Amino acid sequence: MDFWDHLAALRPHLVRSAAVVAVLGAAAFFSKELVIDKVLFGPRSADFPTNRLLLAFGEWLQALCAWLDARTGWTLTFDPAVFDVSRLDFRLINTSLAGQFNLHMKISLLAAVALAVPYVLWEFWRFVKPALTPREIAAARRFVWWVSLLFFGGLLFGYFVITPLSIGFFVNYRASAAIVNMIDVGQYLSTVVAASLTSALVFQLPLLVRFLARMGLVTAEWLRRYRRHAFVGLLVVAAIVTPPDIFSLVLVVVPLYWLYEWSIRIAARAESQRD
Repeated sequence: MDFWDHLAALRPHLVRSAAVVAVLGAAAFFSKELVIDKVLFGPRSADFPTNRLLLAFGEWLQALCAWLDARTGWTLTFDPAVFDVSRLDFRLINTSLAGQFNLHMKISLLAAVALAVPYVLWEFWRFVKPALTPREIAAARRFVWWVSLLFFGGLLFGYFVITPLSIGFFVNYRASAAIVNMIDVGQYLSTVVAASLTSALVFQLPLLVRFLARMGLVTAEWLRRYRRHAFVGLLVVAAIVTPPDIFSLVLVVVPLYWLYEWSIRIAARAESQRD
């Protein structure tokens, strides 16, 4: 098959994928109360699961400090209000005539693309499968499953962990008491999307390492040798995407480092299969 024949074979897969995205986008558009009020604006609510857990953790720390103070005489105090997202003092505003409509369209499209990832990957798999050898098909077994699982795992991690931490820090930060937070809703959307999608992509690290190991470009020994360098790099990444406090840093860097260690095991297994 020449290029145009391949393109003709690809066309129905693209059409079906686009149709699924369009259907999901329409469903998201007509479910704006769920998609916008519940999902998009969820991290700024006191009822958000992560925010409730953080407040409960703050109350536990307060009780622990009181217990240590009673037993040891140490002067330990902790205000759980630092984890209380209901203290967030900001309003979301729209500054353009078509801003709310454009926001609605963007959110619907992003939701549709995210939900359609498994089906789009499956269509891509159906397209390339005839060109693969039986050994390559066996090596790529469950490709769609693992990519989708790690994608949604990273997406949920970014949404439930990184997003509320980032919003809580930046909204509570005060350069001056004379400044009132009136945040453009587009900037808020960018923060939620960037945190969630970045995590979804980072969580693809084990599959990327497996692919490179199968090609002989990366080895488990090489990953072990540069483990310390990777840890420092992960600390830098976590410091960039999270507020500058030790609790948030640990909360993010631990899963990322676990992904790196898992990648080492995957690389070792891929090497043994290649040999």
